[in-house]
Amino acid sequence: RAALDRATVLLSVTKGGKRIDNVWGSGGGQQSLKHLVKEIDMLLKEYLLSGDVLEAERCLQELEVPHFHHELVYEALVMVLESTGEKTFKMMLDLLKSLSRSSVITMDQMKRGYERVYCEIPDINLDVPHSYSLLERFVEECFQAGIISRALRDLCPSR
Repeated sequence: RAALDRATVLLSVTKGGKRIDNVWGSGGGQQSLKHLVKEIDMLLKEYLLSGDVLEAERCLQELEVPHFHHELVYEALVMVLESTGEKTFKMMLDLLKSLSRSSVITMDQMKRGYERVYCEIPDINLDVPHSYSLLERFVEECFQAGIISRALRDLCPSR
């Protein structure tokens, strides 16, 4: 109750809202879902062009949505499945490894991203015929790199 009373006072002070925005920021959760998905997609495409892991990490952190990092994992996996060469496979593996090691993406967010792909793989397979085998290979590489747990690896669907 004391916290709510204090917040009410701070917000009612002239320009109090501006002060609060400057302290806490108004990014992150204030952005629309569509905008965040678009930003993450652009971030991944830019990463594939530049290969700069640190820049990708910085851009992800600037979005200020750690509760939505599973979207990056999901989009990265889908890009791997839809790609035709080894370049995307290796680059996304390196990105996920870096984001995992630096704890920018938590294990929980990593797990949620993988589980979303696991649930949608039957639909993805309609457009990308060899997606099951590619997913199994990528998941195994991620497990070997310490990105995901054995339990998450074992949940990977197979044909």
